[in-house]
Amino acid sequence: MATTIGDIGISLDAKASPCTVNSFVSLAEQGYFDDTTCHRLTTADTGIQVLQCGDPTGTGTGGPGYTIEDEVTPDTTYPAGTLAMAKTPAPDSGGSQFFIVYGDTPLPPEYTVFGSIDEAGLKAVQEAAAEGTTDGGPEGQPKVAVDIESVTIDD
Repeated sequence: MATTIGDIGISLDAKASPCTVNSFVSLAEQGYFDDTTCHRLTTADTGIQVLQCGDPTGTGTGGPGYTIEDEVTPDTTYPAGTLAMAKTPAPDSGGSQFFIVYGDTPLPPEYTVFGSIDEAGLKAVQEAAAEGTTDGGPEGQPKVAVDIESVTIDD
């Protein structure tokens, strides 16, 4: 994933979450994520340390027009470097929005983990997140813009 803060290498786990991975790959191959912004940052002050991306509207309300089933187990966890599907509070409501966990995050096992990011990508996200949000609050638009330029899939 090429971004304005550098390349973020992604490893997808199709064995653990085949529907989510197939959806992500399909959207990436269609250029769905290209030229989009990561619109939401939650900071350590919230207890949740994630950067949320994948909404072409940049508002947190956009999606591909369909939802996918949750692919979670009771022992799903969210350590730093995790790539997981965002969703509404309703079950099976994921679509295109995903989040990058940049610090160990104690979320309930409700969000499908579909991969991980590489160490260089994690460091870049952590550095951007350290600058906080545009309004200085614990959650909001990141002060350092993280824009996805393109997502390419290698076999």
